[in-house]
Amino acid sequence: MKKIILTALLLVGNCMLAQFPNVLISTLNQPEEVAIAINPKNTNQIVAGSNLKNAYRSNDGGATWSYQILSCSAYDVYGDPVMIWDTANACYYIHLSNPNSAITPGGTWVDRIVVQKSGDFGQTYTTCVGVGKNGAKVQDKAWAVVNPYNNEMHMTWTQFDNYGSSAPLDSSIILYSKSSDGGNTFSIPKRISKFAGNCIDADSTVEGAVPAIGPLGEIYVGWAGQYGLMFQKSTDGGTTWLPTEQLVNAFPGGWDYTISGLYRCNGLPFTFCDLSNSPYHGTIYMNWSDKANGVNDGDVWITKSTNGGTTWSAPFRVNDDVPGKQQFMSAMTIDQVTGYVYILFYDRRNYASGNNTDVYMAVSTNGGASFTNYKVNANPFSPNAGYFFGDYIGISAHNNVVRPIWMQMTNSGALSVYTALVSPATLGIENKKEENLGSITASPNPFKTETTVGFTLTKDAKLTIQLVDNVGRLIKELVTTKNYSAGKNKIVINAQENNLKPGIYYVAFYSDEKSKFTKIVLE
Repeated sequence: MKKIILTALLLVGNCMLAQFPNVLISTLNQPEEVAIAINPKNTNQIVAGSNLKNAYRSNDGGATWSYQILSCSAYDVYGDPVMIWDTANACYYIHLSNPNSAITPGGTWVDRIVVQKSGDFGQTYTTCVGVGKNGAKVQDKAWAVVNPYNNEMHMTWTQFDNYGSSAPLDSSIILYSKSSDGGNTFSIPKRISKFAGNCIDADSTVEGAVPAIGPLGEIYVGWAGQYGLMFQKSTDGGTTWLPTEQLVNAFPGGWDYTISGLYRCNGLPFTFCDLSNSPYHGTIYMNWSDKANGVNDGDVWITKSTNGGTTWSAPFRVNDDVPGKQQFMSAMTIDQVTGYVYILFYDRRNYASGNNTDVYMAVSTNGGASFTNYKVNANPFSPNAGYFFGDYIGISAHNNVVRPIWMQMTNSGALSVYTALVSPATLGIENKKEENLGSITASPNPFKTETTVGFTLTKDAKLTIQLVDNVGRLIKELVTTKNYSAGKNKIVINAQENNLKPGIYYVAFYSDEKSKFTKIVLE
């Protein structure tokens, strides 16, 4: 959440062909920082939101969308949208506040979390409930979940003593509140983080608290802070919590990191628990992105616990590309019917250089043991750091209906919001029109002096070919934008000519449409 005013052009577009059909949701009012939720009782009904006051809904599974500006006369609407459904067929738009002091005496900028409820599928939001006001302290970055067993809503967020302050006495903490009456009233907020952060809204601030429900109604919460990824839980409906939060994993480089072309970028975590009848029932997952492999190598990660958060697996790298490329700003969800895990993120694997960006989705059908990566967007885009691009994207899935949501922009600065129509019928089916790089083989491999790398093209293509080391550092650009003919081609890599020492290397191929790589080993 930042106090930023943008000016942008509007982009008009239509559904474009891709591996998954892309649907333009909106270009109105500079949309960014998005959330989406599928109705579990009717997957044709989908609601979504974006900064600052944009509300969307679709009643045909995301193929077409209607738009409105969300309003709340008492507390106003100030972004950070969160969209959820409850078990009584009501949807909620949760956001920050900016109350008009003439209407709300004593109100100040972002002084509470606001919960708005709709009983008519997002056509009207009839309630506007403020939660967590504590003087002029800032209440920021909320997230919520509904317990499917009793319809209780559980919400967590960050409280700042003084937003943006670097004073040692000003701190940030994680708060929790719940509603047992359909979002009409909420319990007195309770602090659930023992370790406070600072108020700068950066790596040492506690931020990104996302709650999840366990198989026995447990409440699990994960967030990021100065010590890394933290975990809390309650086994009695939020009445009591662990005496102190547990450290799950370090956060190398912090959650507030730099990506070329973005004003700022967050790697804040998402936490979900599998409530399906799959073999992975009860597994807790935490997903985040960071720079653990260096400033030029952003990656997306997941860890999981199968014992209620007592222990956690080693981090697993979700993106399956050659090291040295940027993946960032991930979001996660679980299909609570199938148990499949879906992770959405921005990705630059397909480009040898520059800020061209794609959207990828990683899918696990085996409890997070492995992931298959799919390109989701139809056309790449290049963000401009002069425009605030938002802090998160979103994805929702239920009963094999999957709907990601993301922001993209043109070089002129036009901001837009897209979704894609994803289903198991389309998962794993490549768009053959995009596939020009066929098989790649290296022989001998491993090798001692030189190896021949053969590659097949399904059509004429212009390629850039790079040799990189095991952590993605460029060793040599072997070929720069050279035209190759369809069919079999080859290049020879000599260890001595390239000053290679024994070890693992990658040969990366980049075209206008696709990228691929192969591993070679020098003995």
